[in-house]
Amino acid sequence: MSRDAAVLFANDAFYLAFATRDMAAMDDIWARRAAVSCLHPGWAPLTGRDAVMESWRGILGSPDSPQISCANAQATVIGDVAVVVCGEILAQGTLAATNVFAFEDGAWKMVHHHAAPAPPPETAAAGDDAPPTLQ
Repeated sequence: MSRDAAVLFANDAFYLAFATRDMAAMDDIWARRAAVSCLHPGWAPLTGRDAVMESWRGILGSPDSPQISCANAQATVIGDVAVVVCGEILAQGTLAATNVFAFEDGAWKMVHHHAAPAPPPETAAAGDDAPPTLQ
């Protein structure tokens, strides 16, 4: 499997754990040795594995946890770090997400997740070949 494909597989595992509310899988996805951080939409930044995992326990344990799917994931691998930029599709709207992975103990592990509101993909102008920008 190519490095890009392996990173995208790890990214898919993250969204599967989120969609199925599988806390054990979510815990396994996140790095244990590397520093981790997370920015959930509308939340203050979280740093440290304990704080990040506590946030996921709350989200995945909530009956109001949103149903989510990932769209248009694109990976960029630079050495032992990879960045995935994708869309998150929820009933409430669309988010843009950046997921950062580090190669740790032979596997790609998440070290950072950031999601923020974004316009739905269909709002792009017809014939516009330029990729959408966030800033």
